[in-house]
Amino acid sequence: MASISLCFISFLCFLFGHGVFQLQASHHVHKPQTSTSLPYHYHHRQPYRTSYHFQPPKNWINDPNGPMIYKGIYHLFYQYNPKGAVWGNIVWAHSTSTDLINWEPHDHAIFPSQPSDINGCWSGSATILPGEKPAILYTGINPKNQQVQNLAVPKNLSDPYLREWVKSPKNPLMAPTPQNQINASSFRDPTTAWLGPNGEWRVIVGNKVHTRGLALMFQSKDFIKWDQVDHPLHYADGSGMWECPDFYPVAKTGRRGVDTTVNGKNVKHVLKVSLDDTRHDVYTIGTYDVEKDIYVPNKGSIEGYSGLRYDYGKYYASKTFYDGQKKRRVLWGWVNESSSVEDDIKKGWSGIQGIPRTIWLDASGKQLIQWPIEEIQKLRKNKVTLTNKVLKKGSTIEVKGVTPSQADVEVSFKVKNLKKAQILKPQYWENPQVLCSQKGRAATTKGGVGPFGLLVLASNDFKEYTSVSFTIFKKQSKYVALMCSDQSRSSLNPTNDKTTYGAFLDVDVDSEDLSLRSLIDHSVVESFGLKGKGCITARVYPTLAIGDNVGLYAFNNGTESVTITKLTAWSMKKARIN
Repeated sequence: MASISLCFISFLCFLFGHGVFQLQASHHVHKPQTSTSLPYHYHHRQPYRTSYHFQPPKNWINDPNGPMIYKGIYHLFYQYNPKGAVWGNIVWAHSTSTDLINWEPHDHAIFPSQPSDINGCWSGSATILPGEKPAILYTGINPKNQQVQNLAVPKNLSDPYLREWVKSPKNPLMAPTPQNQINASSFRDPTTAWLGPNGEWRVIVGNKVHTRGLALMFQSKDFIKWDQVDHPLHYADGSGMWECPDFYPVAKTGRRGVDTTVNGKNVKHVLKVSLDDTRHDVYTIGTYDVEKDIYVPNKGSIEGYSGLRYDYGKYYASKTFYDGQKKRRVLWGWVNESSSVEDDIKKGWSGIQGIPRTIWLDASGKQLIQWPIEEIQKLRKNKVTLTNKVLKKGSTIEVKGVTPSQADVEVSFKVKNLKKAQILKPQYWENPQVLCSQKGRAATTKGGVGPFGLLVLASNDFKEYTSVSFTIFKKQSKYVALMCSDQSRSSLNPTNDKTTYGAFLDVDVDSEDLSLRSLIDHSVVESFGLKGKGCITARVYPTLAIGDNVGLYAFNNGTESVTITKLTAWSMKKARIN
């Protein structure tokens, strides 16, 4: 104990600190359940386990925590239940990588051991302090079940794997008190900290008062003693609890990322919050006023449910970090299950992480662009290409030569005749998901220009498939693309969530093809529309489309023909993960 204490104190001399927690309201607490005998395919085939998405061998995972790069090693921490496949007993599990694709596990980095976190070690972030010294702020749950913010630092800075962490004896560093009037049950998830112009650290923590979501701000000279700023960085009425906030700059031009502390005329700022009420990650783009310490979204920005989202499917509690080695900002997100709790318990695991995405500001300045990190291409093999294939009304083309359940597919479509594009009625302008449930279903709806796209994880008899498609609509004087991911026929299992997801994407149909990329990995389909302008992630659990009974197809169900200008597909090798 003495050596640990000395190590911690000496480390603090270089200025340290950071604390975060998160109460995932989406993580329902389930009563312990007795084990059940597992069906044959769970023991021997595990058809729903992914091959190149991050997941541990067993049990529950949720939020990505504290991602960073240190001495050339990427670190991912994540919320983990070491005792079962449902939420509970949360610790910070830890894995490292040299390429963000292949991962090695380590012992749990942070687990309950102090009064300030004895009832759980929840979400948080990492900050790299001057001198390349990492610090983690995380949320702990104290004996009163209050949410408080704690600090942990590495025991040995010479260890690039950061296998041991030491908690501050001064924890908690931020806590609800009668004086600060912080809601003790909704005070969680500190962000990566940044330096202000006065040389003091800032960090924000999610909070709510009634239905007002807030990003509470705290300030510190030494990363140990934190004082609450007398106003939040930002807030929005009617949005509910802001979980897992993230606040970072993006360059106005180009794709290069910038460090969290950068500010000035060459950057805009992004404030992302995870809405507890809807389980959606929404963001705005705006300006950070460093003198007033407030964030101002761009004029016309929509905050809340109908605002911009990282992903219009199953994607939550996301976290970014700046990768100084490759000068990019990388996004991680938790992808929850769509299977029932009972099925999760049977298969012995729940939750995965999405493929890391590089993000940057679109040339319009109005939204972010997201694209799978380039390293994922190392897993590609068995390339198949189709060019200039016309898809007439009701036609389907099978993509042969790849492994359909473990693939990366890129396709571009050209639309020649827009006269039959349907008028987008005003009642659908703000709710593409409802429209997709009616107009985007590949097998049940025939449109004008679309739907056309991909049928993935399809059984040979087409009793099961997931469609990812576009339909072109005319909205006033311009055209918009409705991107849909339809799970309604993804499985014959009646207990699965088969929600259909949708998003509207601005498109210049006359000058650009409609591009779609889908990463298919057994039970997850991550799709990127129009080169990353719109993203939809789906979890699907087919009962028939497993093993050799899986197909991949391009289709057109509209009345107007479309042309596949180019389709390229690859089988994906299995990554080495934990």
